[in-house]
Amino acid sequence: MKIAFIGLGHMGNPMCRNLLKAGHIIKAFDIVPALIEKVVPFGAIHAGSVAECVKEAEVIITMLPSSPHVKNVYGFEGGVLANAARGVLLIDSSTIDPMTSREVAFDAMAKGLRMVDAPVSGGVGGAEAATLTFMVGGEVRDFDAARPLLQSMGKNIVHCGACGNGQVAKICNNMMLAIEMIATSEGMALAASLGMDPKVFAGVVNTSSGRCWSSDTYNPYPGVMENTPAARGYSGGFGSDLMLKDLTLVTDAAKSVRFPVVLGATAQQLYQMHSASGNGALDFSSIIKLYKKD
Repeated sequence: MKIAFIGLGHMGNPMCRNLLKAGHIIKAFDIVPALIEKVVPFGAIHAGSVAECVKEAEVIITMLPSSPHVKNVYGFEGGVLANAARGVLLIDSSTIDPMTSREVAFDAMAKGLRMVDAPVSGGVGGAEAATLTFMVGGEVRDFDAARPLLQSMGKNIVHCGACGNGQVAKICNNMMLAIEMIATSEGMALAASLGMDPKVFAGVVNTSSGRCWSSDTYNPYPGVMENTPAARGYSGGFGSDLMLKDLTLVTDAAKSVRFPVVLGATAQQLYQMHSASGNGALDFSSIIKLYKKD
């Protein structure tokens, strides 16, 4: 298919390359020209603008940093909605707030375009390996049309309901993950402070009711598990600033429907404190530094 791919950062670059491997014809654009040049050797066509990128495209995929970026790329005069042909399928894999996602989808439908939101889980490693999970919101027919393309970039493709529900699934899941990571960090650090061997304690937890993904797969305590960010100084993985972004999205969304997220808001504040202390680029499991000072 003829695909326009906009947004070639850490996630967008490998996603674009996997579509090229699947044999699609891709025009690529990013506001940083050097990022476009990274996918050109793999067969992508360098586009000089959003308008040029989407011209003649059958599908348009965006992977952008935040809600304002999505609003701008889709809504400005030289943007997607003003230049895409009627009937084109739009796939936005950015992680943004559900309200913005629904607003952009409504504007797209008013222009005769089809749109799904398809945020991802799995990080850069999942993008490289084409094992991402896509949480998709939109009409069933549009989901069915998007699925073969998403399967070139991911392993688990889940239809979450109407437009915006992919974003709902993404931010609510990450809120739960952040809370679990904080709880695991607090428990692990406390057990060590009380004199227990962290590895022994982790073994107890992981065969007991305290077990969760943060304890048995991604344990934040150094020396407990190999091949986790905690084993390499919290480099790589999912950055604390990215977790802070998602927690801010979820608390803002909760406010819009007057829904209390007491633990979610507390997690947001803890990650904000963690980021302000200079840890924003470290993996989100480094939140244990709030409890473990050595």
